[in-house]
Formats: sequence, C-alpha cells, structure tokens
Amino acid sequence: MTEQIKNFILRNHLRPGDPLPSEVELCERLRASRSSVREAIKTLSALDIVEVRHGHGTYVGRLSLAALVESLAFRAQLNSQDDFAVLHEVIRIRELLEQGLASALVETLDDTHFAALDAVVEEMREHADRGEQFVEQDRKFHLLLTEPLGIELVSQLIGAFWDVHSMVAPLLAPSVPEVRETAEAHAAIVAAARKRDVAEFREAIRAHYAPVRKHLAAHLGDQSTSDRPATGD
Repeated sequence: MTEQIKNFILRNHLRPGDPLPSEVELCERLRASRSSVREAIKTLSALDIVEVRHGHGTYVGRLSLAALVESLAFRAQLNSQDDFAVLHEVIRIRELLEQGLASALVETLDDTHFAALDAVVEEMREHADRGEQFVEQDRKFHLLLTEPLGIELVSQLIGAFWDVHSMVAPLLAPSVPEVRETAEAHAAIVAAARKRDVAEFREAIRAHYAPVRKHLAAHLGDQSTSDRPATGD
C-alpha cells in the first residue's frame, strides 16, 4: 500500500506541501481498506514522505533525510565499535562531498558569504581560547559553506551527516590544542575559497578532517583511516 500511495503522489504530480485526498477518498481511489491505508500513511509519515497535520489532513512531506539520520544514529548506538565505524564512514562521505563540490563552491561564494563564514570562524576561535568545543558553530559553518549552491539535497545531506557526526564525535574527546587546530582549519578553508584556488580549497578540506581521522584510526586500529586522503573530481 505504501507503494500505491507513492505512485499516486507521482501520477498526480503532487509537490511537497500539497494536500492528499482524505482517508476515505484514498480508500476509494486505491480500492483498499481503511486499516491498510492508515498503516501505510503511518509508515510514509515516519519516512517524511507524507506529513499528517492533525485536524487538517495529510500532505506531501518535505522529503527530508530524518529517517537516514535516525537509522545511522541507531546503528552507531548498537555497540561502541560501531560508533567509530559509522563516524569513519560519515567523515569520508562529508569530505568527499565537499571536495567534489570544490569548483562550484569557490566560484559561487561571494563577499556576503565570506563575511558570514568569517563570523562563525571567529566564534570558533573564542570557544577554542576558552578550551571549549564548538559543535553548533561547526555545523553552521558547513551549512553556510554549501548554502550558495542553492541545492536543497546537498544542504540536507550536509545537515544529516553532521547530525550523525555530532552524536558520535563527543566520544573522541579532542584536546584543547586540537580544538584550536580545528578552528584554524576552518579559517584556512575560507582563505582558500577567497583566493578561488580549487586545489588549495580541497587540501584545506582534507586538512580539516585529518585530526578526527587520526582519532578514528587509533580507535579502529587502522592507520589507513588517517593516512588515506579523500579525493575530489
């Protein structure tokens, strides 16, 4: 039944936010029982394919990656070794994604974006000077970095992978010098983008992820985690 409802959305060219027929009407159109339609709506709601607004009806959902985040986070919580294995995969994907977008990013970022990124880097430095981590600023930085592309899926991927990262990363407990190093690594990314230097930008991205790869290598017993850089196009 879930496939039938998804096909109904596609056939009728419905977009996120568009209303679906009532439960009774769906039963009639799909020739299905109310119980099967209701269960399918629950499943699709969990996947964010539809959104149930109580008292108002059912709508096409935002199609976010919330289900992906929940799945990865649960996998990470199954056992401590999986925590680091999942984070290793997430870091690799984040690094490859940002390096793959390097050319488009250095061409698209403008003075307004650079000013916003500079402000976030300054907040990171202030936290680092106090010996504090800066999880929210880190997430904000990477979302700002890719925002000018205007690609919703990219923003969702960055946000989703960062959410998983932030759930597991505290287990790595970075030292104060490493926190400062991370703040300066973000500054180097901005500097490379300002110069419109794609190669330097990719190297800055690689260097940014190097400390966490080093920690992961120690926990996973695989030095290739820290030595093997990601490559972009």
